Amino acid sequence: MEFCNAVRFKVKEGCEEEYIELNKSFDNPEGQKISRLFKTGERTYCYIGIWESAEAIAAQRDAMIANLDKARHLLEELSPELGVTDPVSGTVVLDYNS
Repeated sequence: MEFCNAVRFKVKEGCEEEYIELNKSFDNPEGQKISRLFKTGERTYCYIGIWESAEAIAAQRDAMIANLDKARHLLEELSPELGVTDPVSGTVVLDYNS
């Protein structure tokens, strides 16, 4: 069963171009079928990943954290509770393309 993750974040002022260029250097992790980065507002973005399974994303968690660590200095804190990202994930329950 497919699994999805989404991460909301805000890039520091003047750092958007650097952030996007850095993301271009990241490899597509094994088990990830689709990944998208999209702009949602003034310096705000969201990343979406579609994975083969919950196990596939779990196996890549360390690699995803390593990528975040490379970009963390470019992101604003969203809140003291969240830090620089607001992540969610879950099982895909409906595929509109099927």
